Order: sequence, then C-alpha cells, then structure tokens
Amino acid sequence: MKKLVLIGCSILLTLSLVAQKKTRKAVFIIVDGIAADIIERENLPALKAIASQGAYYRAWLGGEKGGYSQTPTISAVGYNSVLTGTWANKHNVWGNGIEAPNYFYPTIFRLLKNQYPQKKIGIFSSWLDNRTKLIGDGLAATGFIKADYVADGFELDTIRFPHDKEHRYMERIDQAVAQAAADHITQYGPDLSWVYMQYTDDMGHMHGDHPEYFKAVREMDQKIGLIWNAIKEREKKQGEEWLIYITTDHGRDAATGKGHGGQSYRERNIWIVTNKAGDNTYSKFFKPANTDILPSIAHFLSIQLPVEVKRELDGQSLLGPSVITNMQVNYFQEKIDVSWTALDKNAEVKILVSTTNNFKTGKADEYKELARVPAGKGSYILDVSGLPSEFYKVVLETPGTTLNRWIDLTPKKEKASTD
Repeated sequence: MKKLVLIGCSILLTLSLVAQKKTRKAVFIIVDGIAADIIERENLPALKAIASQGAYYRAWLGGEKGGYSQTPTISAVGYNSVLTGTWANKHNVWGNGIEAPNYFYPTIFRLLKNQYPQKKIGIFSSWLDNRTKLIGDGLAATGFIKADYVADGFELDTIRFPHDKEHRYMERIDQAVAQAAADHITQYGPDLSWVYMQYTDDMGHMHGDHPEYFKAVREMDQKIGLIWNAIKEREKKQGEEWLIYITTDHGRDAATGKGHGGQSYRERNIWIVTNKAGDNTYSKFFKPANTDILPSIAHFLSIQLPVEVKRELDGQSLLGPSVITNMQVNYFQEKIDVSWTALDKNAEVKILVSTTNNFKTGKADEYKELARVPAGKGSYILDVSGLPSEFYKVVLETPGTTLNRWIDLTPKKEKASTD
C-alpha cells in the first residue's frame, strides 16, 4: 500500500513539474470606450466564456479624482496607463495628440525585452500611433524597441478600407486587426501582444446609448472570440499557458453616452475580463485599476521589475503575493501621516521618503528609509523636519507589494479674477 502511495505521489509531482515548465505567454486587448454597465447588459458569449475560466472585474481609471494624479478619461491616455502602469502625471500623455510621452516610464514591452531580448512581441492595432508614439517603436528614447509582429495602420489605407460616413470601415478594420492577431497567435505565438480595436468608440460618439452602439459591442465580442479560439488552439497544440486581459480605455458620459474625458463615475467606471482569476487578497476584495494590468502581466511572465520602476507604479498585481493596499498620505506640521490597509498583518513594511523626482528625467531618486513597522499597524507618522521640502515621494515596500504616493506642497497659482 505504501508503495502505491509513493508511486501516486511521484506521478503527481511529475505532473506538477511538467505544468510548471509550460511556456507562458500573454495578450492584452483594449476595446475602445465601453462603460461597465454596457458590458453587463449585453449578451457577450466570448467575454462570458473567458470570464468563466477566470474573472470579470468592475474596475476604474482616471487617477485620484481631484488629486495630483487625476487623469483624463481619453483614449490614448487610457492606453498608456495600461502600457506603463502609471497615471498621466507620470507618463505625460494627456490627450490623443500624444505630444510628449515620458519614455522614462517604460512600457510592459520594454520591461519584457530588457530582461528577455529573445522574446517576441506583437502589436495588432486599429491605430498606428499606438505603436509609433506610445510604444515608441524604433525610437532612441525607447532603446530602439521594435515590435516583432505588426498589423496596424489600416486607418490610412483608404483603398482597402474606403471611408464612409457611418464609419463601418472601422468595423472592417477591427475585423482585420482581430484576424491578424488570431493568425499570428496561431502561427507564431508572440510572447506578449497588444490588440486594440476602435469601432465601439466611434459608434458611441455617433449614437450614444443607442442600438447601433450596442450592436458594435456585440460585434466586438465576436472578434474577441476569434482571438480566444486561437489561444485555446495554441495551448492545446503547443502545450503553452496563456494569460489574457481584456479591458477598455474609458467609460462614457452619463447624460447621453456620446462623450467622455471627464471625471464622472460612468466615465471612470470600467471593467476587466481575464482567464486567470486573481489569486491574492487584493484581487478578491478590492476594485482593481487599469494600472494593475502591467504588474499582473509582469508577474505571470516572470518579469523582474527593477526597484526604481516598482517605486513608480500606480498599480499592483492581481496575481501573486499581496501584502498591503489603499495607501494614503497626509502632510501636517513637518510630519507625514502614512496609512494603508494590511492584507498580511505579519509582514514588515519599510517606509522610504524622497524629496526628489529625478526618475522623470531618467535619473535616480534619493530615498531615505525612515521606519520599519508591521503591516498590521496600518499607519505611521513620519517626522520629516530633517527633510524640509515642498515635494515628497513616499514609498511603502514589502516582500510582495510596493506602493507610492506623492505630496506636493508647492504654492498653487491663483487664477486671475474675471469679475
């Protein structure tokens, strides 16, 4: 009997080791301009099938409303928050013009390539600027990163996709993008891919909360199904393990559904669908942000984030260890009141402070460790009288989570009176 038990244990161990050796790959999809309430009201079989294997999350974006990180609910801004895991005050994309992105905040693609230069990335997009401006394909400022597989720029091809007033050409472009993504996944299996589709936002702007918009959302789901089927086939034939995240870049205004860009609940209230349910306390009990996608992908793909990058991220992973969340800071009388929600009360929290913001120019910030306390304490008051400044970065470091907040005491300029 003991021999049979030992054989059984040996088989289980072998199967476990085989599972661990599976090559991991990831894809994230951004479908433009769909508020969470729309996703929840429509019949979307592909998203439902993916979520049944993992999770559907109500999520949020837009930074801290009224705070230093408040971020416009605009398309390119939302894309870059996913790509960099930071809000607009850091990545510096404030509109669709993408005028001066701060490439010192690396995208998930650069983080992957920096550690694994041999790994392949794919960009499948209805908008050329996603690759050329946001990712910075081929630019010196991004280390000349190059996508290995590309299908984009279709919006410039008026021969194959003649533009019509109803914008149905964008639906055909999205179809081409989804098909290209599915084909490349099937044939090449890029290690990390981004798929972007635009048509839903076009219909939102044109029609608002109207059957034409809802139809576009259902058509989007069919395209997601193409990609999902390719992933399942790839997993079956190649023995790989894939992670997929699907989300949106903003919601819609409450009045008509035609607009976005503001800070209303419906514009900030988004969603995330994934085939891998979060396995930590944060993912189970807290509403995630779109900035959480980068650290989650990094964890899944075993990307070791540099310490200086972790100290800048505005998201935290839905996968792996979670020790603290909900960090807050408040300055008073040369003191900083720091608080957090403990998820592992026995872990140690290291509190660091910097009075510099050199990271935004590609240089190192100077941090001082001011305290170490148990996570279960939940708060700590720092004496910063020895660090006089109008600006502070406060970082909480734990074995599984790194969080940061800024304090800006710079006098704000008064607006000129119009009376």
